[in-house]
Amino acid sequence: MSGVTLAAAEAPLVLTIDVGTSSTRALLYDARGRMVDGVSARERGALVFEQGGAAEDDPLVALQRIERCIDGALRLAGARAGDIAAVALDTYVSNIVPLDRAGRPLGPLLTYADTRNGPDALELQRRLDEAAIHQRTGCLLRTSYWPARLAWYRRTQPDVWREAARWATLGELLEQRLFGTMRVSPSVASWSGLLDRERLAWDLPLLEALRTDVSRFAPLADVDQPLRGLTRPWAARWPALANVPWLPAVGDGAAANIGSGCATPAQVALTVGTTGALRRVRRSVGQVPAGLWCYRVDRRRQLVGGATSEGGNVYSWLRRALYLAGGPAATERALAAAVPDGHGLTLLPFLAGERSPGWAGDVRGVFAGLTLATSQLDLLRAGLEAIAFRIALIAERLLADDVAATQVIASGGALLASPVWMQIIADALGRPLMVSLEAEATGRGCALLALEVLGVLADAADVPMTLGAVYEPDLATTAVYRAAMARQQRLYGLLIGQGWR
Repeated sequence: MSGVTLAAAEAPLVLTIDVGTSSTRALLYDARGRMVDGVSARERGALVFEQGGAAEDDPLVALQRIERCIDGALRLAGARAGDIAAVALDTYVSNIVPLDRAGRPLGPLLTYADTRNGPDALELQRRLDEAAIHQRTGCLLRTSYWPARLAWYRRTQPDVWREAARWATLGELLEQRLFGTMRVSPSVASWSGLLDRERLAWDLPLLEALRTDVSRFAPLADVDQPLRGLTRPWAARWPALANVPWLPAVGDGAAANIGSGCATPAQVALTVGTTGALRRVRRSVGQVPAGLWCYRVDRRRQLVGGATSEGGNVYSWLRRALYLAGGPAATERALAAAVPDGHGLTLLPFLAGERSPGWAGDVRGVFAGLTLATSQLDLLRAGLEAIAFRIALIAERLLADDVAATQVIASGGALLASPVWMQIIADALGRPLMVSLEAEATGRGCALLALEVLGVLADAADVPMTLGAVYEPDLATTAVYRAAMARQQRLYGLLIGQGWR
């Protein structure tokens, strides 16, 4: 979607802050949900990955990135900063940091990709009723979520476990820093695996099983319960924002769904950035499908779907590791000329562990079928196809009750940068893939939620989506991919299904 000039932007304006794993962005939107051209501040992320499974960020450095992006956006907004009526925030979810009684971090911010808690997840699965917890919280007892993370802290860092007065997320840290208080939205809390998704309260039986209590977690506050009144240093630094409402952070996946035009069950959002996800907004969700999750957008809307730990991260790794000659355009041309599954390779693309649908969080990637004839291009094409197959497995479960009627809307920087990958996924799904023209779907989703809170919009679903190209599946290729998917599943069963780690 084309944006709007700063001069033509319709008040009220919304400043959005999108905190992803690869970058932090501050953007400006107008009353019609249009991104304001030229008002964009961005800083690259700095996650640290280590061989043992660590995936960490420095929480104080992450906060400083946010602050600098706000500085930059306000500077670019100039006099129009006075028309900002709300600030809305999303963060990558399942992040966690222990805080002492003064609210200071006791260590790094751990992300969903940190798999060091694999043994703890297995122990919880053995000890607790995972199926019941899955239905109650919408989450499994796996490495991505807080139950296994808390058990890992208790086992490996007993001093931190004892000293931690609160377990928090980056969004809560920002609220504490700017307002001196700390709340968490049902959206972010639902990604922890500790929220009762129907009661919208911390799951007390699960907390008891983890030997902790509700006092160590922030109180819940939905997006329509914003804070006002920045504390003194921040009010002086950002006078235009000093008394406007700041919404509690929501999950980046929830914001991406709303922003890409997937605010009702009639659309499914496919996002492939650093990682991948297929998600659908529902007003109510009875039984959570096996292997999938159910989170919250807010108290009115649930979000059911599945996520992969692989996406643009694997594509980028393959390009680096293979030392591919030529730029992206040359790579696209070569990929387009390749025969679907013509390489004969079978990949398990789990370079950062597996999430949906199997949730073998601490597994590693596998390349099978290599020969002396295997080329660099074969490996890259096989990697893109392998990720598409994992997305198709999620789709089979997510759309089992509504195969024909649902639109699949694609967004995410990694996917939009590769039309060939878009076609591969359409062929793997066996259904059309429609491209969202919203360049920043996540930021736009935050803005639409804020416009609801301000009363400018009755419902985010009322804002029409802007779509671009439609990638129609080639049914002959779909049949080829079905056989390749079955081959991938056989390899998965042989290795992971038998407990290989």
